[in-house]
Amino acid sequence: TKLLAINGLTSFLDASTVYGSTPATENKLRNLTSKEGLLRVNVKYYDNHREYLPFTDRIPSPCAQDSNSSEGERIECFMAGDSRSSEVTSLAAMHTLWLREHNRLARALKNINGHWSAETVYQEARKIVGALHQIITLRDYIPKIIGPDAFNLYIGLYTGYDPTMNPTVSNIFSTAAFRFGHATIQPIVRRLNAQYLDDPELPNLHLHEVFFSPWRLIKEGGLDPLLRGLLAHSAKLQVQDQLLNEELTEKLFVLSNNGSLDLASLNLQRGRDHGLPGYNDWREFCGLPKLETHTDLNTIITNHNVTEKIMELYHNPSNIDVWLGGLVEDFLPGARTGPLFACIIGKQMKALRDGDRFWWENDNVFTEAQKHELKKHSLSRVICDNTGISEVPADAFQLGKFPQDFKHCDNIPGMNLEAWQEFYQEGNLVITNLF
Repeated sequence: TKLLAINGLTSFLDASTVYGSTPATENKLRNLTSKEGLLRVNVKYYDNHREYLPFTDRIPSPCAQDSNSSEGERIECFMAGDSRSSEVTSLAAMHTLWLREHNRLARALKNINGHWSAETVYQEARKIVGALHQIITLRDYIPKIIGPDAFNLYIGLYTGYDPTMNPTVSNIFSTAAFRFGHATIQPIVRRLNAQYLDDPELPNLHLHEVFFSPWRLIKEGGLDPLLRGLLAHSAKLQVQDQLLNEELTEKLFVLSNNGSLDLASLNLQRGRDHGLPGYNDWREFCGLPKLETHTDLNTIITNHNVTEKIMELYHNPSNIDVWLGGLVEDFLPGARTGPLFACIIGKQMKALRDGDRFWWENDNVFTEAQKHELKKHSLSRVICDNTGISEVPADAFQLGKFPQDFKHCDNIPGMNLEAWQEFYQEGNLVITNLF
């Protein structure tokens, strides 16, 4: 039997989803023959001249195939920095977007610094992509998840690298709190045309029809329709009487198993396998009042049918599995989590930021001019630069109506890479920067 390490990934916000978590994976993902420091791309398929992720080396891979295609044209699982990239098509689309962004940056950097080696170009592009992951996560995403008050309380302003801070990912964060996202997954996958309307060629799909089906990305319209569907439709609203939809509880498909699984039961069991203390222990850890009785539970969960059901199953609030307890709490104002998960996620994000010596805002990681440029960038700009989509929301995480809440890509700011230009003069650098 193989012994699997509990932690298979790096914990830092370092874009390991793009570059891998080990040197071996990283080398598989790189195009080591290119002069421009590129990542490997798919050599068989293109998306309107834009790149796809390479297929995995494991052939035949276990990904589903189009029932209408011949055995000769298999579409394998994708290979990315994280082994789960083909799990659903929208996830594969995000991985593909970042592959393209790395290659776009690498080509542009080589263009302005012709004297740079492929290795320098690769590392500098990687460094920028890592910074963008940090910026987009902490500035644009996390405040909407835990709300402004919890953000200020648990994360606050950046004051520099803290060598005493432990930046590893806690068991409670990865096993329970950050799996709140399972309750935000839509059961329907929508693909939209350039007018952000349903396309008769690309009908809606049920989530279970896109599990491990990279062929749907390649054969059914590429990245753009899928990304438009994500931008113009909200995440599933996590409601207390249906936390997870049946696509995940009845029809979840994983490669290592024949038949379907239930994501909710997997999460509960995983928490127990990992030895996580119960709901009240974590409430106490976060300085929140312990809930001793059914009445106490009713104070933090508005839907009393749900507290009824929970008490019937668990008898005592202290028995409640932490993933479930955190998930059913009423949301904080301006948030998509309750107080317990806001605390755990907030503390983890502060540790990932302050305990990272290479955090983008830390001294001597980027120049002031480079930081000034990085701040201008956003996920919307990454979409503009790497797809055929020309209208996006100013903030990709904020649901808007098309066309009134969308902007043309010409009006979406982005960074100017001239801040990375080095002036070269016969064997020695004169000035490293324009600014």
